[in-house]
Amino acid sequence: MKSSFAMSAAALSCFCALCAASAETGGPASGATPGVVVARKADLKIEPGPEKYFTGRVQIAGQFQREEPSRVTGAIVSFTPGARTAWHTHPAGQTLIVTDGIGFVQNWGGSVQEIRSGDVIWIPPGVKHWHGATGSDAMTHIAIQEKVNGSNVEWMEYVTEEQFTQANGGRKPS
Repeated sequence: MKSSFAMSAAALSCFCALCAASAETGGPASGATPGVVVARKADLKIEPGPEKYFTGRVQIAGQFQREEPSRVTGAIVSFTPGARTAWHTHPAGQTLIVTDGIGFVQNWGGSVQEIRSGDVIWIPPGVKHWHGATGSDAMTHIAIQEKVNGSNVEWMEYVTEEQFTQANGGRKPS
């Protein structure tokens, strides 16, 4: 499985089709329908995932949030093998669309579920969970969530090495 951060065409196509574009990208392209904004792949900002919210190497691309009355926010998130989020919740829930690789998702007290390219995951509002790559495979997903009272996430403690190793079948990340 790939371990680079090169975004697949499928990931970007899905992202653009599902999420449109960042409000920061100016006006519509020449000849486009008024009001439609398109963010071009070359213009997507790529940033490292903040260490206070992620373990391992994570990159976030095309992060966006819409102006009111919309509440939607999202991004393309790429995890190297063993990389993962901290435990967290979303006030209006979260949808993940896996576009490449193999990963895990787990809610607090629940069993770990393997997720693969093409899977669509729904995490209900307020459910404490984490997600990321397996110990040996990279994983990329599109994350979509909504803000409630100005917030789209509440970050909590890190997923411990013990919790991740258990999720990874007893194997430490390679």
